[in-house]
Amino acid sequence: MTIVEDDDDITSVPLAERRSVGRFPTAGVPTERSKDFSSSIRRLWHLLTPDRPVLVVVLLLALVSTVLNSFGPRVLGRATDVLVAGAASGTALDTGELRSRLVHAVMVYGLAALLGLLTAYMLAGVVQRLMYRLRAAAEAKLHALPLGYIDHQARGDLLSRVTNDIDNVAQSLQQTLSQMLTSVLLLVGVAIMMFTISPLLAVVALTTVPLSIWSMQLIGRKARPRYIAQWRHTGALNSQIEETFTGHTIVKSFGRQHEVEERFRTTNDDLYEASFGAQFMSSLMQPATMFVGNLQYVVVAVVGGLRVASGAISVGDVQAFIQYSRTFSMPLTHLASMMNVFQSGIASLERVLELLDAEEERPDPPLSADPPAVQGRVELQDVSFAYDPEQPLIESLSLVAEPGQTIAIVGPTGAGKTTLVNLIMRFYELDGGVITLDGRDIATIPRPELRSHIGMVLQDTWLFGGTIIDNIAYGDPDASEEQILAAARATYVDPFVATLPEGYDSVINEEGDNISAGQKQLLTIARAFLADPSILILDEATSSVDTRTEVQVQVAMSRLRVNRTSFVIAHRLSTIRGADVILVMEGGRIVEQGSHAELLGHDGPYFRLYNSQFAAPVTEVT
Repeated sequence: MTIVEDDDDITSVPLAERRSVGRFPTAGVPTERSKDFSSSIRRLWHLLTPDRPVLVVVLLLALVSTVLNSFGPRVLGRATDVLVAGAASGTALDTGELRSRLVHAVMVYGLAALLGLLTAYMLAGVVQRLMYRLRAAAEAKLHALPLGYIDHQARGDLLSRVTNDIDNVAQSLQQTLSQMLTSVLLLVGVAIMMFTISPLLAVVALTTVPLSIWSMQLIGRKARPRYIAQWRHTGALNSQIEETFTGHTIVKSFGRQHEVEERFRTTNDDLYEASFGAQFMSSLMQPATMFVGNLQYVVVAVVGGLRVASGAISVGDVQAFIQYSRTFSMPLTHLASMMNVFQSGIASLERVLELLDAEEERPDPPLSADPPAVQGRVELQDVSFAYDPEQPLIESLSLVAEPGQTIAIVGPTGAGKTTLVNLIMRFYELDGGVITLDGRDIATIPRPELRSHIGMVLQDTWLFGGTIIDNIAYGDPDASEEQILAAARATYVDPFVATLPEGYDSVINEEGDNISAGQKQLLTIARAFLADPSILILDEATSSVDTRTEVQVQVAMSRLRVNRTSFVIAHRLSTIRGADVILVMEGGRIVEQGSHAELLGHDGPYFRLYNSQFAAPVTEVT
């Protein structure tokens, strides 16, 4: 099946929504306020379910590493006591005991560092596997979303969610999980060791903890909305850039560079303000906790000195306690500095989860083991559909297309022509009525099975970066080279390819602007020709080709339509004169139908439309 996007019926969407679909869409962009932080953490924990056994091992390794780090100052304190004892006694220093203490300290710190390295390595695997699953889920979600959702989203913002936001989640978790885990465990371990040395000093030292936590929470509350705004503006800026570069020629031709630059500058300023506010607020965490830590150090030093003077504690124990108090401040500082990175990652995770939580297409029935052959009889019975419930577009529409018939659909822009064929493709679900294919309700036919019988060429061409032969083969990946070339010759692709230096191996760039619009149209027609569908949908398939090529393509289309049910949407009425039935649509209704001769036989909508286009007879293509 060959699909090219079209927005012929965009005028049927309410004005506010058209604006969001068009130049600067905003639908789907999160507001300043994010979801509940605890809910996001629970979702993150749920996403980590496959790696929970690894996380348990990581926790155990981190716990052992923390215990070892917690014992380090105590071991060094014993070494200090050996030095003090030697100096106080006036005898020779016990170098053997001192060496033993120092070797013990080196072993403790070395093993703790090794376990910390192993913890970081295992966490890196956990995070990257999580990102792998998130990317796979986002990719699967995009394919499961209804076309209506995609139509109403900013493309740049969608891209930002599946690229920038997922990357930010990966980077933030990679930087923070290991350090936050070890910092929390170290806090607990150090607190226990401080109490074993001196409960009084421990209580004095811990009086500053509530002040540190309060300052972190206060700054975090101020920074979090700014991070949400930062990623919201990043998505909006990506959307503008994607839109501007896609329509670069149009912007230049209409001389709107200044307006585009002004819009970019405005959004870029918003992003700057949000990013500056987020980074500045978060950067306050570390100085605040360091300030509180220094207060703690001063208090511990004064009280500890008084305790040594009174003989209640040894110099080595005071040294160890001061080390513990500084160590206690260090994980608090790390937690503060990591919190801004972590909050940025959670903000991005929430945007990704919003995409993953979007409502999907109605589930398909299971694929048929032996699907019946398709004859091509399409019937619409009292079909109703609306993009907006307040503005019905198609109401109680009925028609029958017999196998092999060519049904032409004409009417003004926004009449519902493209919407009608989109309903046949099940790009949208009906609000009422039934569409059947050979008597089977298409709602009971799996979408892949249904669409495998339909070839579709729309007004706007879509080609991917690759060779010409690869783009044609997209219609049937299993086709032989001879079949591909036969389709190219039948649709008059061969003549223009012959003029290219590389022939069918010529590469079409990602924008597809190194060949003409008419040549792109021919390639999409060749792609549909190769697919050999039972039902053919042509939506202004020759709108971008010149008059001479149009005649050639019409001959090719006549061949392609043989023994196939065809729906042809046309504004050029010369292309549908030979149709078996012509439907004239206005306001989502069929107001007239019949053959070309029948419709010209009386003064009706088709008669007026035809005479508005032609002042002289048109030679019919046979």
